[in-house]
Amino acid sequence: MCACAWSFHRADGAGPVIERLHVLLGGLPEFAWPWLWLALPVPLLMRLWPLPVGNGPALRVPWEPVRLQVAPPTRRMPAPRTLLLWLAWLCLCAAAARPQQLGDAVEPPREARQMMLAVDLSGSMSEDDMLLGGRVVDRLTAAKAVLADFLDRREGDSIGLLVFGQRAYALTPLTRDRASVREQLRDSVVGLAGRETALGDAIALAVKRLRAQPEGQRVLVLLTDGVNTAGVLDPLKAAELAKAEGVRVHTIAFGGTGGFSLFGMQLPGAEDPIDEDTLARIARETGGRFFRARDTGELVGIYAELDRLEPVHSAGPALRPRLERYAWPLAAALLLGVLALAWPRGRP
Repeated sequence: MCACAWSFHRADGAGPVIERLHVLLGGLPEFAWPWLWLALPVPLLMRLWPLPVGNGPALRVPWEPVRLQVAPPTRRMPAPRTLLLWLAWLCLCAAAARPQQLGDAVEPPREARQMMLAVDLSGSMSEDDMLLGGRVVDRLTAAKAVLADFLDRREGDSIGLLVFGQRAYALTPLTRDRASVREQLRDSVVGLAGRETALGDAIALAVKRLRAQPEGQRVLVLLTDGVNTAGVLDPLKAAELAKAEGVRVHTIAFGGTGGFSLFGMQLPGAEDPIDEDTLARIARETGGRFFRARDTGELVGIYAELDRLEPVHSAGPALRPRLERYAWPLAAALLLGVLALAWPRGRP
């Protein structure tokens, strides 16, 4: 639809002044239907149009009409009532042409992900074989620190948190309130969901929470340090369910050498079993990636890679909506019309 704008261009250096005035006024109006301005001379055309002469009976007089002396016309200013009516018509034409102004810039929403984070809380996550800030911590503490940093970078995502051990539980639904997710993650402790590991049930629960979300945005990030030892659903069967529902599953096998700490010194020990083959197959079947992290540094790098694989797309260019301003000239036309009707006839 065409639009017509009032614009001013001066070659004598007054251009910047006009531009500043344009900004102060919030932008000069544009007209969505400028062709309606053609109705402006309609009252004048109607006044100049000759009136039709009727063929009805006329009044006859028995004497010859007296010739009247007509005084020469004198030019007078239009009466105030006439001026008010013309101004009212001008405002009506302006309202009919739909004046518009550009509003404040609005940033469109970012294209985000619907992401579930599944964290293993089985007994083995209490193993003290991770370094964080120069001190030895258990696996769950290290995972919490890395996940908190990951959450800070996922602005715009809808994120849910579920934990699993012998059973799987959803702690937070999909939400953009990352502070709530971070708080629930902080309060999670080893053994909260049992001491064993139900991988299949955790995947199935995440799929259930994600299946109603838009296709292409359903993502599950699963972190575990063990093998499937509990639950009613086999992990590979759960992977088939995730594939059918279009959920990408990224799996992270997290665990060190299985050593122990003695007087602050980390001693080597037997490595804990992790079913890397099953985790890799789950990721491959669902279109995700499998990662292996043996320390906190590798885990940080994995979540950085996940940021690249599942990006939060930046917003597009800001848009300025068009605001309808026809109410202003319409109100002015009504006010001028009322004044014209109330103005006494014959009053100068």
